[in-house]
Amino acid sequence: MIAIQRISSNDWREWRELRLEALREAPYAYGSTLAQWQGDGDTEERWRHRLESVPFNVIAYLDERPAGIVSATHPDENASSELISMWVAPFARGRGAGDALVQSVVQWAHEQRLHRIALAVTVGNEHALALYSRHGFVDAGIIEDGERSLSLSIGA
Repeated sequence: MIAIQRISSNDWREWRELRLEALREAPYAYGSTLAQWQGDGDTEERWRHRLESVPFNVIAYLDERPAGIVSATHPDENASSELISMWVAPFARGRGAGDALVQSVVQWAHEQRLHRIALAVTVGNEHALALYSRHGFVDAGIIEDGERSLSLSIGA
């Protein structure tokens, strides 16, 4: 069974653990690196700030085990948000956790009356492209640094 929990800065320890694992396990998928979030960069204040500065942060649980994370940014002037920090733990892949995480962002976007959700995927990450395509995201072209932009229009 998959459960989605929206979190706050008080949940920074669990978010930290999952985010560091994501950066370890899939470094090709992110703009930041594990090294940037370790050592001097690994502080409670920084983790809390990350969760406070991004309005939508969730953790997925599969059979009560933490199985993934996703966030969405503040809407811009065009009522558009960006899906960021998406990761599904290897044990949960192919078991619906990724779908549940994407659906949580889409639902939040509907509630916020947004018009669009955008995201970036590393070129060659076919599993991620397939996941987002299943949810109606369309290819918006190549952007800088070998990433592909995807977008989902939302009826607001």
